[in-house]
Amino acid sequence: MDFTLTPEQELVRETARAFCDREITPHAREWDREEELDRELVGKLAEIGFLSGWELDTLSYCLVMEELGVADSSVRGVVSVNVGLVGKTIKRWGTEEQREEWIPKLGSGEALGCYALTEPGSGSDPASLMTRAERDGGDWLISGSKIFITLGTWAKVALVFARTGGEGARGLTCFLVPTDSEGFEAHPIKGKLGLRAQDTGELFLERVRVPDSARLGAEGEGFKVAMSALDNGRISLAAGCVGITRGCLDASVAYAKQRTQFGQPIARFQLVQELIADIGVELEAARLLTWRAGALADAGDRHTLESSVAKYYASEVSVRAANAA
Repeated sequence: MDFTLTPEQELVRETARAFCDREITPHAREWDREEELDRELVGKLAEIGFLSGWELDTLSYCLVMEELGVADSSVRGVVSVNVGLVGKTIKRWGTEEQREEWIPKLGSGEALGCYALTEPGSGSDPASLMTRAERDGGDWLISGSKIFITLGTWAKVALVFARTGGEGARGLTCFLVPTDSEGFEAHPIKGKLGLRAQDTGELFLERVRVPDSARLGAEGEGFKVAMSALDNGRISLAAGCVGITRGCLDASVAYAKQRTQFGQPIARFQLVQELIADIGVELEAARLLTWRAGALADAGDRHTLESSVAKYYASEVSVRAANAA
């Protein structure tokens, strides 16, 4: 695979970096302390085209996610959920009417979307989720709860996964649920260790009524819909973690050059050099794994394994880089 960036991709990266330097980095510490992003940022993200990231090739999208990861991964989460988990999923699985209703709104920032899969009793095992949807004439009544949902209180539409059949993966169906529906409640979750500025919510659905036209994909295909969305989400997250690692590397190098001990910058000490070198090597490896998954996605090839490997390695590397920094 040739990962030489095209002039267009270089421009995407430069544009994203300049935007982050201007609109995000100066405010990141304040947002983290206040545990809330400035909502005016949503319009700015839409104006520059980040909220319609499905229009970019995947490698260009990864470049944007990396820059957002460097600046503030809380912002990265807003974009990657709205684009990777929600927008791309509607574009793939939605009817023409569903795409016409939601894609323009998601891209313009008029509406944000959330991905409501995780429940208090099922995170890594979504096939065991308990939220249920029961038929009522031509409608569905959905009842259950979701937790740790990014954009849970900001979103105007939620991709809600509910059980419509028996146990296991084949009993799940996905629905597009407007968050202003009667019986739908969202409560913010505060006090997180990380991603503190990113909106995270707990959702409660009590006999929320939606028409059958709100179903995303066929009845019983919810697990397929969920897994295809997570493939996109893993690439987004991996690229964001590459950005976190790069931010740690940049900060480490800058600090090592200015911090003086025993009459010289600590950058001259071999142990410090080794720590920085390890971060740099792992950064390059994580980036290449992420780009490989992106290239497969652009080619239309299955990339479940590759995106999972990239997400796992890039996230582990970002933690090691933060600890070393």
